[in-house]
Amino acid sequence: MADRFFPNTMPVFVPAAATATSDDEDGGAVSAPGDSSLAKLLAKPYPVLSESFKRAALDLKETIVVQTWGATRQRVRDFTLYCGSLGTAFLLFRSYQITSNSNDLALCSQIIRACDSASAKSRDVTFICGRAGVCALGAVVAKYAGDTHSLTHYLNHFKEIKLSKSIPDELLYGRAGFLWACLFLNKHIGEGTAPSSTMRAVADEIFKNGRALAKRGGKSPLMFEWYGEKYWGAAHGLAGIMHVLMHMELKPDEMEDVKGTLKYMIRNRFPSGNYPSSEEDRNRDVLVHWCHGAPGIALTLVKAAEVFRDEEFLRAAVDAAEVVWNRGLLKRVGICHGISGNAYAFLSLYHVTGNAEFLYRAKAFACFLLDRALKLISTGEMHGGDNPYSLFEGIGGMAYLFLDMVEPSAARFPAYELYRKGE
Repeated sequence: MADRFFPNTMPVFVPAAATATSDDEDGGAVSAPGDSSLAKLLAKPYPVLSESFKRAALDLKETIVVQTWGATRQRVRDFTLYCGSLGTAFLLFRSYQITSNSNDLALCSQIIRACDSASAKSRDVTFICGRAGVCALGAVVAKYAGDTHSLTHYLNHFKEIKLSKSIPDELLYGRAGFLWACLFLNKHIGEGTAPSSTMRAVADEIFKNGRALAKRGGKSPLMFEWYGEKYWGAAHGLAGIMHVLMHMELKPDEMEDVKGTLKYMIRNRFPSGNYPSSEEDRNRDVLVHWCHGAPGIALTLVKAAEVFRDEEFLRAAVDAAEVVWNRGLLKRVGICHGISGNAYAFLSLYHVTGNAEFLYRAKAFACFLLDRALKLISTGEMHGGDNPYSLFEGIGGMAYLFLDMVEPSAARFPAYELYRKGE
């Protein structure tokens, strides 16, 4: 199991330096524990470190654009947010939000137009892997750009997306992923952009399916299948579906089903605090990813703590984050199943608790990547992803994390976290 992750030898907590020291022109405190470059990064005052993250993110962004757009002669081979061109557009949109660089927004719009053409006949309906992501992101970017013609175009095409009875309920390819696209539109353009009647019908179908499968001998109020397995994680299972549903206006019985499902998961987690990847995989405490295991489930539990104001969910999220700290320095770089995605478990807890230790741990994971990820990838000690420049598998996710670390209070796991309390 240890061959999946690097031993975490970083200090459990190092209080942030308030100011730069005169001994280090970069702002790193010379009294940092140990003498490694990573230790020096961890000891830098945050304003200085933030600039390091920003510079690294923008350098990575340029590389990613060249490799995924320039080198392909602006042809879209994979339009999806997960591993394709839309992921580059999403990264550019985040860069624009951080830097206000209008060139990023213009290039983002150009890439989305190409994805629009490439996805026109796609039957996939979700934000991360389907047509809904292209139309939703296209509409939002058009609004930011003041392009009313494109805004109308993308919204009209979004309305044309149809969900067949045969699609699953999970996040990457199913109903929950379509609902997330609706929520994204409503957040950035305005409530009602995606009609509540449409969203309610989709949520009703999810609850109907979850209850029907749960009645076949299960002990959870809701249960779902994807390709014959009852997954628990964020990408294909319970955690992802519950996370999206908690953004909806739920009926009392639906709220109880969501709470009961999450508490069922907490009761049946591994003694380590990690979570099975599925109902069928209760004896294999191995995966510590966003897609399967503690990191993605931690994000969902944080959301549950906000929505239901139940301390049990917050305690369980903290327990899950402890698993991520101990076993989450994966030998992979990406958002879906890598260090970049795992850092968001700490950022999410920092948002709801204000505890500086969680911000430090997110910073520690990001510093580990900043200090050595590219070298480890080049030597083969870290997997750079089957799609090495993509948002969810490759260094696109690392660039996105670095941008989020510039303003950690505004950080959100891409295409998963959306609203915070009071927003």
